[in-house]
Amino acid sequence: MRDAYAQRFRIYAFSRLAYGSAVLAVMLAAITGCAPSDKNAGDTSGSNDQGYVSGTGVITQIPEAERSTPVQLAGKTTDGDAFDLQEWQGSPVVLNLWYAACPPCREEAPDLQESYESFREEGVTFLGINVRDEAAAANAFARQFGITYPSMLDKEGRAVAALSGLLPPQAVPSTVILDSKGRPAARVVGIVDRSTLDGLITDVLAKDT
Repeated sequence: MRDAYAQRFRIYAFSRLAYGSAVLAVMLAAITGCAPSDKNAGDTSGSNDQGYVSGTGVITQIPEAERSTPVQLAGKTTDGDAFDLQEWQGSPVVLNLWYAACPPCREEAPDLQESYESFREEGVTFLGINVRDEAAAANAFARQFGITYPSMLDKEGRAVAALSGLLPPQAVPSTVILDSKGRPAARVVGIVDRSTLDGLITDVLAKDT
């Protein structure tokens, strides 16, 4: 009698254990299903929680027939000099969004400066758009990396708003090349290297002439 009861108890205990394991498996599957998928892990345009775009830049060239209206932006540089993009029309303009603590911004800074030096005699103008810092931090960054082209401060988001139809939110660093009419002709969302930037500028110059 006791042996039969013990046997029934073991069967009951095993059944409860199996049921509990099944419930646990279902719960784990549900949790896994809610976890972020890595299917977009190769998306180099994704911003992380630090506020910058990691990975190699994603390049877009805009055919001339599809280019929007000229970008409207005016203000002052970190040195206090006034500028107006409308007055810069006639030659390509390179706009670069950055801030001092952004690691990809620091990585691409030397390439941007070298590209600027290479094309400035052809009339190409560069403007940095600092989205976070005060003038002191922006100027310290310029001194550290030998940046000689001007930058503006954009903590209020005026420049970002002017480019809102072209760039995704928090797309830093990003680089936009305007054609001689002030229209966006190309963009790089994420870090840009010199060879890529030089090629994009050369293409815009060739089509402008």
